[in-house]
Amino acid sequence: MNKKIFKALSNDTRLEILDWLKNPHEHFDKPEALLSKNLSDKGGVCVGDIQEKSGLSQSTISSYLFMLQEAGLLESERHGKWTYYRRNEEAIKRLADDIKERL
Repeated sequence: MNKKIFKALSNDTRLEILDWLKNPHEHFDKPEALLSKNLSDKGGVCVGDIQEKSGLSQSTISSYLFMLQEAGLLESERHGKWTYYRRNEEAIKRLADDIKERL
């Protein structure tokens, strides 16, 4: 198993981010926070709105999102000056299956 994944999952805020992105419509009530389906079939949440919800600095959230993306748990998409993040559901499913199989 990928050590980067477990390092990324070792922080409560990073776990919360994954939880928020699982059902973004429940956690981000501003319509402008969510990537319009017209722009992307996959959707996503703006980094600024993730930062606002967390209450942490922009640099901290950026490093958390980068770590989750490096571990393969998040995907990002840039539109203009904004970056939108979404969960990589295939990678999360593989991780869950691997844990289930090994443990």
